[in-house]
Amino acid sequence: MSACSDQRVIHRAEADRSGVAARASLRPGWRARLALFALGAGLVLAASQDLGFSRGVTPGLIERYAGKFGAEARTRLRGWQEFVRAVPAEQRLPGNEADLLASVNSFFNRLRFVTDLAHWGVEDYWASPAEALASNGADCEDFTIAKYFTLKELGVPIQRLRLTYVKAVKLNQAHMVLAYYAQPNTMPLILDNLINEVKPASERPDLIPVYSFNDDDLLIVRPGQRDVSAGNATQIRLWRDLLDKLEKELRY
Repeated sequence: MSACSDQRVIHRAEADRSGVAARASLRPGWRARLALFALGAGLVLAASQDLGFSRGVTPGLIERYAGKFGAEARTRLRGWQEFVRAVPAEQRLPGNEADLLASVNSFFNRLRFVTDLAHWGVEDYWASPAEALASNGADCEDFTIAKYFTLKELGVPIQRLRLTYVKAVKLNQAHMVLAYYAQPNTMPLILDNLINEVKPASERPDLIPVYSFNDDDLLIVRPGQRDVSAGNATQIRLWRDLLDKLEKELRY
């Protein structure tokens, strides 16, 4: 199985890394500060509205996606809701996340891998969890996004979760995984669509981190040094587009 995309994505990820780092060094004027404040407020509102959560999938949305992707979309979306409801309470307790991470990783890894170009007709597209499940197709970003929002819904603090762009060394491709940090600055566990086993990052030398983000912030990875803050994840256009899409899904 290929990782996520082709060589062009590596260059794009590296360009994003350089560009975000450069923007982070600028002192924004009051207009930019106001805009960032508004975007941050929007993220807080989004979290309160269950954006991206299985419980935010309305009957209207299920029927909309069934009409678009076929009747089996209903089964997959309801299966997601049932999966979340069936997670044992003990798996949600602090210290018991290992089983939870494995369950969520395996649940979404059942989706078929398909490139954005083949699936959506564009080179870069970040699907919502509902879209990925309804269409029965995802690439590495879509797998990672679905796992991120599902773990949030199951009570995992966002401070422990980071969507992380990496370079998949063996495949020489850009790739995205979800990193889970039990404590700040500890070795994270990696949820990856390439394998079902959740392993510590120390056991994944095939992955070189480039940058990571969550609802709170965006960090540039500097090997051998502390990660540097690059502001808010809303600087990533595809993330902004995804949040807008999630808000629209709640209206059906």
